Formats: sequence, C-alpha cells, structure tokens
Amino acid sequence: MTGPQPLRWHRPLLWFAAAMGLLTIVAVAGIVVDDRLVVGSPAWLKPFKFAVSMGVYAVTLAWLLRAAQRARRTGWWAGTVVAVASTAEMCLIVLQAVRGEPSHFNNTTPFDEAVWSLMGNMVVVLWTASLVVAIVVALQRGGDPVLKSAARLGFALSLAGMLVAFLMTTPTEEQDAALDRGETVGMIGAHSVGVADGGPTMPVTGWSTTGGDLRVPHFVGIHALQALPLLALLLAFAARRWPAGVLGSQRARRGLVRVAALGYAGLIGLLTWQALRGQPVAAPDARTLLAAGILAVTVLCAGGIAMRLRDRTPTVAEPAPAIV
Repeated sequence: MTGPQPLRWHRPLLWFAAAMGLLTIVAVAGIVVDDRLVVGSPAWLKPFKFAVSMGVYAVTLAWLLRAAQRARRTGWWAGTVVAVASTAEMCLIVLQAVRGEPSHFNNTTPFDEAVWSLMGNMVVVLWTASLVVAIVVALQRGGDPVLKSAARLGFALSLAGMLVAFLMTTPTEEQDAALDRGETVGMIGAHSVGVADGGPTMPVTGWSTTGGDLRVPHFVGIHALQALPLLALLLAFAARRWPAGVLGSQRARRGLVRVAALGYAGLIGLLTWQALRGQPVAAPDARTLLAAGILAVTVLCAGGIAMRLRDRTPTVAEPAPAIV
C-alpha cells in the first residue's frame, strides 16, 4: 500500500503559463510599435489580454492539481489537454494579429473562416477538459474544507462564465438581415450588443462604452476561479492572525465563501442582463442600479448571518491551508 503522492505542480500548464508571460511582453511591445488597428483596437491588444488571462488561469489549474491523490492521472491528462488546446487557441490569435485580421467572428475569407472554426472547436475542448479538472479537484478528500469549497464553487462559476462566450457567436440583427438578403457577411457574431464592434471603448479592457458588451460577464465569470480561492486564503490568514476573532470559526469562513459565491453568481447574471440590454457596463440605468443594490443588500445580510456561525467544537490555530 503506497502513501500519499508528493506535491507536484502540473508542468505542461506551467510551461504554457511561462509562454504566456513571454507573449505578454511581446504583445506590449507590439502595442507600442505597431500602429495597426483591428476592429478599432490595437492589433496586439487581444493577444495581450488573452495571454494575461489564460496564463493566470493555467497557473491556477496547476496549483489546484498539484496535490491531487484521487484520479491523479485523469487530472494530469485533463490539465495537459487544457494546455495544448490553449496553446492552439493562442497561436491562432497571434497569427491573426500578425496578419492584422480579426481572430473572432471572422468569415471574410475561407482561411479566416477556417481559423475561426478551429478556434471555436478549441474552446469546446478547453471547456470540456476544464470540467474534467473541476471534477477531479472536487473528488479530493482531506485538506482545508474552506479552500476546497472555494475551489469547487470557483470552478462552477468559471465554467458558467466561459459559456457566456457562446452568446457572442450568434449573428446580430443586422447580420441576420444581411444573410436573409443573400449578402456576404464578413463578421458573424459580435462582442457588443446594440452597437457595432469597433466603436469607443474603455482603456486596456477594450469594453464598449456606447453599448452592451458580453466580454464583461465572460471575463468576470472566468476569474471566479481566482477570486474565491483568494478570498478563502485571506480568511485563513485572518483566522491565524486573530484566532479568537469571528473568523476563527471554520463554519463562519466557509459560510462567507458560500455567500461570496452566491453574490458572484448574481454579479455574473446582472452583468449578462445588462449587456444583453445593450447597456455599457460603466453607464448603468436605474433598473441595473436597483438590481445591484438588491444584490448588495442580500450579500451583506447573508454575510452577517454567516459571520455568526460558530464551530461545534473549539478549534486551535490552523496551519496554512492546502487545497486538498
């Protein structure tokens, strides 16, 4: 009978993350020296944003898989598929940036259409492999229960955030009308709602300032996988620093993580609803503000209840938590 396997970070994911670090530097240089615009934004802005986001995502998966005992081999292969699919996706994005062509929704030429189709297939592979990693992480036993809860909930929200991207792939009303008339349409799908892509945008993010933008809930949702575990780690630090305080209770910390996940899910839904109504994220109307206020009050009240939870048996100061 063998004992627990040693901690081992997932190397293919780390290699991919390192490559994304290098690409980030290249993309920043490209933004500075290359004055070409693609759909109204610098040609190298999309590779920059994707490199940062996917690099952070890969490091998070490598960290979550590092101590897996159950289904360890399955987790390794799923993580490797994520790394390979992400590499293929980024190569296509960089290829289109070099060509000065849009990488998403582009059906202008047979080659562009093939690139976009392949990217869509890679996204499906990436999502499916991420789901397998999430299941492997959820199967683990032992470790800090608060951090495990944060990882499981973060995965669920992250996978939901990825699915928001599929709302962008459907033709807009203008594109549908052109297709009905038998016209050739170069772009099928859009990031923006209510306005054409390529208009005024926010700095760095490139999100529309004149219409809805589905990239907002997509981005927020994906990075729940970082936000919730980070919250759990901060709560664990506070518990070790002030063990006699409210956060010394493991039940209170777990309750706060669950409340945060509930609020995060509400935020994803709110941002999606706002975007689908063609409303810029930086210019909410009264209905959006009312919904945001109700969500905030609900989270605050639930958080207050969670902080009153106490462990059934006294606990001592805990060591730094491990994910499994």
